[in-house]
Amino acid sequence: MKIAVSGKGGVGKTTLTATLAKLLADVGSKVIAIDADPDANLAAALGIKDADKIVPLVELKELIKERTGSSSEEFGKFFKLNPTVNDLPEKLSISHDGMRLMTLGTIKRGGSGCACPEGVMLKTLLNHLILQRDEVVIIDMEAGIEHLGRASIRAVTALIVVVEPGKRSIQTAFQVRKLAADLGIKTVYAVGNKVMNDSHSEFMKRELKDIPLLGTISYNKKLIDSDLQGKAAYNDNEQLLSEVNVIMAKLKECVK
Repeated sequence: MKIAVSGKGGVGKTTLTATLAKLLADVGSKVIAIDADPDANLAAALGIKDADKIVPLVELKELIKERTGSSSEEFGKFFKLNPTVNDLPEKLSISHDGMRLMTLGTIKRGGSGCACPEGVMLKTLLNHLILQRDEVVIIDMEAGIEHLGRASIRAVTALIVVVEPGKRSIQTAFQVRKLAADLGIKTVYAVGNKVMNDSHSEFMKRELKDIPLLGTISYNKKLIDSDLQGKAAYNDNEQLLSEVNVIMAKLKECVK
């Protein structure tokens, strides 16, 4: 399975990504979790100590120059569009809790898009992970899916949009689905988070219309405690694990 998780900032997509990765690793799957969110919180959600010391791929300037033949500072210089990346998952990932983690980072210069060495490295690496590796790949995206190239987009098993009870979150889900449809992804699903009562669940089912809802995650105070203590989001949180297990089972059923 190759899963991309998207959604508006703060809706809980990193928590879902971390918990899915944990559950899949626990049943024996080889899992590589990819942090492609500008906030880069996946390592912390997995309970990795000194998560703030992890250097994202886009900040490894010497490596990017070595592989592409150029750097972002060398404006106008030609660079390779197909750099070698097949060794990077082993070299740059961290083993933790039965899975592996890679942090990609984000390109912060306005308007740079993917027309730069960093962007080429990101897309080439994701294409490699999605198209050529046999691990389960779970990608914590930002609200868009700009990191993905067209080849990898078509190979994504599912794009999950995390939503919370609220109009703006639902609106983001439809924006992501439109972008996904324009690029060829047809398997778009939603997961509801921060659900406090039945009316929240009913609201999301009604407002999502024809976007399938895989399941919901309850508002969970233990997630705040885990964050304060620097523990994994799923640590000692049976409710979260149980709810995401239901979501995972539904996802497997949908993508058969």
